[in-house]
Amino acid sequence: MMWTPSVEAARRDDLQRLQDERLRATVARAYRAVPFYRERLERAGLRPEDIRTTADLPRIPPTTKDDLRRLYPFGLLACPREEVVELHCSSGTTGYPTAAGYTRADLETWGEVMARTLASGGVRRGDLVHNAYGYGLFTGGLGFHYGALRLGATVLPTSAGNTARQVRLLREFGATVLCCTPSYALHLAEALETTPGPPWALRCGVFGAEPWCEGTRREIERRLRIRAFDCYGLSEVIGPGVAAECEAHAGLHIQEDHFFPEVLDPGTGRPCPPGVRGELVLTTLTKEATPLLRYRTGDITSLVPEPCACGRTLVRMERPSGRVDDMLIVRGVNVFPSEIESVLLQIPELSPHYQIVLERPRALDVLEVRVEARPGVGPEAVAGLQERAQRALRSELGLSATVTVLPPGELPRSEGKALRIIDRRRSGVMA
Repeated sequence: MMWTPSVEAARRDDLQRLQDERLRATVARAYRAVPFYRERLERAGLRPEDIRTTADLPRIPPTTKDDLRRLYPFGLLACPREEVVELHCSSGTTGYPTAAGYTRADLETWGEVMARTLASGGVRRGDLVHNAYGYGLFTGGLGFHYGALRLGATVLPTSAGNTARQVRLLREFGATVLCCTPSYALHLAEALETTPGPPWALRCGVFGAEPWCEGTRREIERRLRIRAFDCYGLSEVIGPGVAAECEAHAGLHIQEDHFFPEVLDPGTGRPCPPGVRGELVLTTLTKEATPLLRYRTGDITSLVPEPCACGRTLVRMERPSGRVDDMLIVRGVNVFPSEIESVLLQIPELSPHYQIVLERPRALDVLEVRVEARPGVGPEAVAGLQERAQRALRSELGLSATVTVLPPGELPRSEGKALRIIDRRRSGVMA
């Protein structure tokens, strides 16, 4: 289902003209109203009239998360503060927070791109959406809420937490759609399976806010008896709604009439050819309150420009494999947590609940992967499973690791983003 077929299946030359027109307006707005962008453009020897098409974008220096932190809270506003009707900000757990403002028009845009996101995942008018994303400063809860309302669905705004109540409400209200993080979807599946009660009515789910692999999709679909769809977004740009997966499961369609994508080599800053992974860089084309020019997202992906089997012509991005700053370097091997997850889930006896622990006891990195066995796997099978997992990691990723197989339920469960990495090499914990 396409919510806006005139855009989602538009001719590429028509979409290009729209992008160029909106880009010119965005650059002029940022130059006029945001001192940071005016100084950045002038330092590069640019005036707004120099940026005529998206082909001119590489002339503009990228915007980084450090820029956003430095300008917190209102340094990026391109409108009077009184015209901002909603504010969101990051938690700031890895440094100073970042803030994003929304005008009424921005909220309309957000509802529109989220309606497309939900529709592409099979959500229909009249569906009952169980929204277990957190409401508040985090953009997840309200983003899905606005999209479901725009689509014409009924929203049950459960927010995150209180799993026992979530399970009860899933059964009592008969929700047909589940929205939450993929790790929490698995947690809910466990709770539903072990709690007596009538069957649930879920048909599909839209999951995001953390990287996840095909093995996790299969696990969610099998245990919840639904079709599972990925979505992508980030609070600095708008929140969820930047890109969405369709029924083809062949990448996520970027809402290009609102967000222009580039993929750059993280080291050189040069553009990556289609299909080659690099860092995703986004330019907002319609954001009024806090426009962003060439924002370095930190997410690793590639672009697929060919039309999709679903009929959409919007460019697709590969499901993000990780973040530039989440890449683990273990004794010279570069690896993302999602790659470790993908290898583990190729072993049927292992569950998708895992944790990566990194230590450096004597100037040498030591990697341990803790993963739960599935129910029914006896203690006599643990040693063999550990050896199989260690061989698979070494064979597929070139990674030497100690694998510890734990009984089901041993690892902590998360009601938001899962805690996947404990990196004691830098005396901190990464989520």
